[in-house]
Amino acid sequence: MELCNGIGASALASATWIKSGRSNATGNCVELAALPDGQVAVRNSRDPQGPALIYTRDEIAAFVAGAKDGDFDFLIG
Repeated sequence: MELCNGIGASALASATWIKSGRSNATGNCVELAALPDGQVAVRNSRDPQGPALIYTRDEIAAFVAGAKDGDFDFLIG
């Protein structure tokens, strides 16, 4: 199966979804899953059957590094 952005998260039946321990009590967060081919899927926890975005490991690594560096702090502050 070709994995592309917007694939229904339900199509990723073998995915084990995880969310941050910083997620709030109402579940407003994103969830990530490592895929067998090394890519990473991202979905909205409020819509677990909805679309998933698919990223390469390098793309996720760049995002995480940017978040750690504070590159996106202006979005919440």
